[in-house]
Amino acid sequence: MDNGSIQIGKAALWMTGAILSFSSMAVAGRELSLHHDTFEIMMYRSFVGIVLVALVLSVSGKWHQVTTQRLGLHAVRNVLHFTGQNLWFYAVGVIPLAQVFALEFTQPIWVILLSPLLLKERLTPLKMLAALIGFAGILIVARPGTAPLSPGLITAAASAIFFAFTTITTKKLTRFASIGCIMFWLAVMQAALGAAAAGLDGQIALPNAQTAPFLVLVGLAGLLAHFCITNALAIAPATVVVPFDFARLPTIAVVGMLLYHEPIDHWTMLGAAVIFSGIFLNVWSENRNSLATVHKSSCNK
Repeated sequence: MDNGSIQIGKAALWMTGAILSFSSMAVAGRELSLHHDTFEIMMYRSFVGIVLVALVLSVSGKWHQVTTQRLGLHAVRNVLHFTGQNLWFYAVGVIPLAQVFALEFTQPIWVILLSPLLLKERLTPLKMLAALIGFAGILIVARPGTAPLSPGLITAAASAIFFAFTTITTKKLTRFASIGCIMFWLAVMQAALGAAAAGLDGQIALPNAQTAPFLVLVGLAGLLAHFCITNALAIAPATVVVPFDFARLPTIAVVGMLLYHEPIDHWTMLGAAVIFSGIFLNVWSENRNSLATVHKSSCNK
């Protein structure tokens, strides 16, 4: 077995971990929605995150990386992510899990459209085509006109937009802050936001023996999913990793069918496949441009 095959195999294992983590978080969110509102889920999830991040920083000896530089940008990022994650948790409680995941896949499409405005990146014809294909997929999933748009569909789609804003602000932050610093302020700020929002109605439901394991699972799964994807991207090209990520959709569709008796909607699957094709076109074009740049640079030496 050559080295390339080994690397792809390792990436596949990391992406399997990511798929299991995302699926676990969706199931935990569905179960928690019966007892906690989304603000409480985010608050408790962030408490778990603080413990985990503090533990990692202590073991790795990287507390010195946590600084207050660009604290305002941290705050903007975390408000955006907090909003998107609350919308996502609401959606997983009210619509089929496969629909949530299908619409969540539109996040890269929104990044394509927002990057020229916020990151001054060029919107190429291929990127525009990828975005148009992605929006065609959204229409297939939502099928406006065949049935009223439900709040769950709207919030799932809106969560992807806020996640796209989060991705863009994260990209800006990585120029100044380490991953440990970003994760620390993510957990701390969102714990504060969650506590403030959860307490608006004067009531905060405490965890019990039934909900506590799911709250811990949400906190663990969220961090583990991104850790797995980061490691997969570190050892394999995005054109290899992205197709593995798409396996999340059939996985969660089967989970929804087995646990919640949700029928597998072929329109959702078709729409998600169209969305994925737009995303993959963009990833492929970016990879091709990177290879062309490297080749041109080597020829000029």
